[in-house]
Amino acid sequence: MSTKFSSLPVVDVGALKAAEVSSEVNAELSQNLYHVFATTGFAYLVNVPLSFDHDEIFDLSREFFTLPQDQKMRLAKKSFRPSHSNTYRGYFPTQLHLTPDNLKEGFEIGNPTANHGPHNTAKTQKINLSETNVWPDATVFSKQQRLEQMYNELQDLSSKLLSLLATSLGKDSDFVSSWLDDSLSTLRLLHYPPVPQAATQQPEQGESVRLSCTPHTDSGILTLLHQDATGGLEVLNAAGEWIPAPYISGSIVVNIGDLMARVSGSRFKATMHRVRAPPPNPNSTDPRFGRFSIPFFFEPGENCVLPVEGEEGEVVYGEWVRKKMSTFVEFQEDSGYDTGTTEEM
Repeated sequence: MSTKFSSLPVVDVGALKAAEVSSEVNAELSQNLYHVFATTGFAYLVNVPLSFDHDEIFDLSREFFTLPQDQKMRLAKKSFRPSHSNTYRGYFPTQLHLTPDNLKEGFEIGNPTANHGPHNTAKTQKINLSETNVWPDATVFSKQQRLEQMYNELQDLSSKLLSLLATSLGKDSDFVSSWLDDSLSTLRLLHYPPVPQAATQQPEQGESVRLSCTPHTDSGILTLLHQDATGGLEVLNAAGEWIPAPYISGSIVVNIGDLMARVSGSRFKATMHRVRAPPPNPNSTDPRFGRFSIPFFFEPGENCVLPVEGEEGEVVYGEWVRKKMSTFVEFQEDSGYDTGTTEEM
């Protein structure tokens, strides 16, 4: 369980912008990261070594979500369009009719340069974790290459952070190097539309709270989150209080997932969090309104074997994530979904 924090700590990672970082600076940064993940499980990162800022990445996200719905549905996962072959990458629409407190639409891309050849499990599993990305036609969305560059930069930042976390746990700095082989990391563009006035309110500690994303911990290793100024992210502390994690200009929110908590022997905390819905808006169906967030989930390769400190045995990442998927609303079968449009193949 996390501690009774009242706000998220801020960690300056500007040192990672240098071509070479001294051992002293590495050690200090490693210990700072250890402290926040051992107590809070969440932090803001500032002075991040990225070539893009919030304005660019959110403008790009809005450009995607304002595409006509029929264009987005051409990228829909097989669970929403049975005739489609993509099962892991691509678009998923809102599912308010299935779960009124998980209202979001999203577009997911994976490693553009990974080995996407046939894996042992691809032919026998319902979801192909190693499939290639799907993209809108360049005539309607021209930012594929920039998104791929953003993906690569976030993957590189994740690898640096994980190396620092490894040393903080007393491991060699290359402890996580095998995790990068055929990595399945996911860059996810998310849009939370304003909740319609008639949406269900869920009681929470004596008050009505509208949610766009229900309380959960992340399942994997490490999450890097760009969030906009709309607000809504809240993190649960040890006293059972939901602590707001408001937008801080230029920052990225970072948090530990369940599997990394296990790898650390529970020294790191995977902290429960949720997203309050944007305020009701008469333009609730307009994709220009609502909350936008862009998480990057670091994921090892499908066949990567991770040691679990303090437990017998090891975890194969592909097996772990497939078990978790049964709880993800965007991977539930949804044959009843209807956009009111005719699919074009």
